[in-house]
Amino acid sequence: MLLNLEWLRTFKAIYDTGTLTGAAQQLYISQPGVSLHLSSLEAYTGYKLFDRSAKKMVPTERGKVLYNFILEPLNKLETAEQVFHKSSKTERSTIGIGMCFETFQFTLEKHISSLPFNVIIKFGEYPQMQQDLDKGLLDLIITPQKGQQKNLEYAPFSKERIVLVCGNKTRTTALESLLKKKDLEAAKQWLKQQIWYSTAADMEHLKRFWFNNFNEHPDFKPNYIVPNISSIVRCLSDNEGFSVIPDFLCREAVATRKMRIASTGTKVIENVLYFATRKKTIYEQEITQVKAIFEKEEF
Repeated sequence: MLLNLEWLRTFKAIYDTGTLTGAAQQLYISQPGVSLHLSSLEAYTGYKLFDRSAKKMVPTERGKVLYNFILEPLNKLETAEQVFHKSSKTERSTIGIGMCFETFQFTLEKHISSLPFNVIIKFGEYPQMQQDLDKGLLDLIITPQKGQQKNLEYAPFSKERIVLVCGNKTRTTALESLLKKKDLEAAKQWLKQQIWYSTAADMEHLKRFWFNNFNEHPDFKPNYIVPNISSIVRCLSDNEGFSVIPDFLCREAVATRKMRIASTGTKVIENVLYFATRKKTIYEQEITQVKAIFEKEEF
């Protein structure tokens, strides 16, 4: 007996939705069909994959292992299906674009519906996105880092400055006085006593800013760890506390005086931002349209 890909699709749908009914609705097949796929997969693997309760399908340990094993390959297959499936309608090209979540939210998100082609957005680490671009899984990435792949080219288009920001209710008179006197040691100690926000992913911006200005790594933990920089901006707006983020992400909040730039640092930190593409691509026209959006946004 051969492993059927549809069994794995059904298994993933049950795992994601938690019910046979939910999986059937997601896959547009009947509930008996879902049950048949699951029983066939369990017979093939020789293991029970779910414990059935009255309200939910609870994955067994074997089920969890299988899900983690197939998730990435199955997602890639579904992406390939979207890209290469022949449509009966007027054919629309599809391009994949990689960038960080905040870059998408602050620039491209509001323009997505106006694009005359299909778009698949991917978030992730820049080295992985560069590999995906080289392999043809992505067609354009927005990145502050250059990779070593010979098939890729990088075109600089903007800069982001890493700055110390605070909410508009934060009292910074003492900090301003210390910085004016260039008493960095006292400024450092003062800042360590304040309320700090950082992201769940990492503290890279804070680490760089701290090391560049105080010649040491931060030895304190932020008070609040939130999902992303957009969350930091919302939390600090009309509030108090500090964070270190790229200036373009707080531009609107600063303009409306919900936040302030407390310092650009004694040593300015700037990242050059690049459009990265393959040297040969069939999507030059689509990529040019996306680039124009970033340039119009004065990113």
